[in-house]
Amino acid sequence: MLEVLLDTLKDSIKLLPFLLVAYLVMEYIEHKTTDKTQNIIKESGKFGPFLGGILGIFPQCGFSAMAANLYAGRIITLGTLIAIFLSTSDEMLPILLSEAAPIDVILKILGIKLIVGIIAGFVIDLILRKKQKQENKIAEVCEHEHCHCEEEGVIKSSLKHTISVFIYIFIISFILNTVIYFIGEDNLSNLILNKPILGPIISGIIGLIPNCASSVLLTKLYLSNVISVSCMLAGLLVGAGVGILILCKVNKNAKENAKIIGLLYVIGVISGIILELIGIRF
Repeated sequence: MLEVLLDTLKDSIKLLPFLLVAYLVMEYIEHKTTDKTQNIIKESGKFGPFLGGILGIFPQCGFSAMAANLYAGRIITLGTLIAIFLSTSDEMLPILLSEAAPIDVILKILGIKLIVGIIAGFVIDLILRKKQKQENKIAEVCEHEHCHCEEEGVIKSSLKHTISVFIYIFIISFILNTVIYFIGEDNLSNLILNKPILGPIISGIIGLIPNCASSVLLTKLYLSNVISVSCMLAGLLVGAGVGILILCKVNKNAKENAKIIGLLYVIGVISGIILELIGIRF
């Protein structure tokens, strides 16, 4: 249990810089920018899924946390959020590199996640663009956190947001890591072994675990030849690190959050099944 506690603390601390940057951006926009600048930010959202997909493949779950915060403030579109969530590499890339996986295999895996993320992001934005307008809600995020940002400076209010969310992440992650510790990785792997269609479905459920544990587990199972690359990708596409946790924390529309999580799961699992059916192997 001490090891679980220390690992949870270490993983949580890694997120602090990303959370702080996200809140600094949001608070700066709320305090300093003009209507013209905010309009430019809104317009740049049309290309958000492309940029978000590229940013997401970096081996840090902090980008998904940052994206969740920015979406709650409606600085980025839903398509951009989904693109980042789908392409997020989390701990996959460091593990593949440390295990000396072939470079071409790594590039193919990253490429699939990137392509799925970008396509899904643009399609979602295309569908929603005619139905709703992008509305800046940074002030609403502040109201839900009861931080009285309008009365405080950018740095102070950003720090208060960061500390609040950090504590939330640590508590939930510790509970999840404890559950995984007692269940065991072997029992989880037995659920998806030799199940071509069911495998991606179950991998997607594992991917919903809102911390780095899911990407570590799925990547290790793939490297150990326990699951196929399509099963791994299904779970990794669904997995968004702590992004889902942050989304549920800062975006108070529970119904909307449930739809986003469901959409993420469906896209990831369907992609995994398609890859399985066409026989992707590497």
